[in-house]
Amino acid sequence: MTAATSASPARDVQVSFRGLRIHAQVHGEGEPLLLYSGIWGEVRLWDLLLPHLTGFQTIAFDPPGIGRSQRPPYPLSMWSLAQMGTAVLDAFGIESAHVLGASFGGAVAQQMAFSHARRVRRLVLVSTSFGGFAMPGDPQALWHFIHPRSYHPERLEQVAGEMFGGRLRTEPELVRAMHIRRPTDTLAALYRMAGLIGWTSLPWLWAIGQPTLIVAGDDDPVTPLVNHWIMAMMMPRARLHTIAGGGHLALLDSAAQVAPVITSFLR
Repeated sequence: MTAATSASPARDVQVSFRGLRIHAQVHGEGEPLLLYSGIWGEVRLWDLLLPHLTGFQTIAFDPPGIGRSQRPPYPLSMWSLAQMGTAVLDAFGIESAHVLGASFGGAVAQQMAFSHARRVRRLVLVSTSFGGFAMPGDPQALWHFIHPRSYHPERLEQVAGEMFGGRLRTEPELVRAMHIRRPTDTLAALYRMAGLIGWTSLPWLWAIGQPTLIVAGDDDPVTPLVNHWIMAMMMPRARLHTIAGGGHLALLDSAAQVAPVITSFLR
């Protein structure tokens, strides 16, 4: 397949998965890098990071029920969401790829690395956790995270610091460029969150054998740093990179500083 160049517009493709229309987008040229977004993340969430991923062909997609992807008729398990990633790679004729997952997407990336190990070259986990039995985040931050009113543009800027930590505590206006939107469909939101119910990677983290980079901020109120320490200790080929003063969205609000760590690892 011929990828779009990094200077050209994104190439949009409709992928079919179990009868669902999934909106996918491809940027750049080079080694394939599959991107799993956070719980409400549409493909435009990656706009701030993509300019720093030169030399890679990035493949991102709207999760089911989010953005331009069709809502499923029932909640999808984490295993099914990981299988969707393999279907997206299949649609582009890609046998294996590096995989980067952020927040909720980090859980899906772990599941893919375990369930479809041959499809994953190197793994990058950012601001995430191992699900059940993990140290929970700050209750106030989590409340903002799930409350629909928090995502109103004016309200989001007001609560961004408490919600995400890091640079957004002092520069909340940065959130304006992040394309963070909660699903307008309540059922789609519930279905999206359902994938985490009862899920944990803790029993099989030791079996994820791909070289893994774990990136975490030390001011993340959603996924505390201690969870990343545990993951790095349990995964045989993992190392932890801690961002001093970084919050839950350090990958986006400090992309120029974080992306070189990731690209150096992937190369």
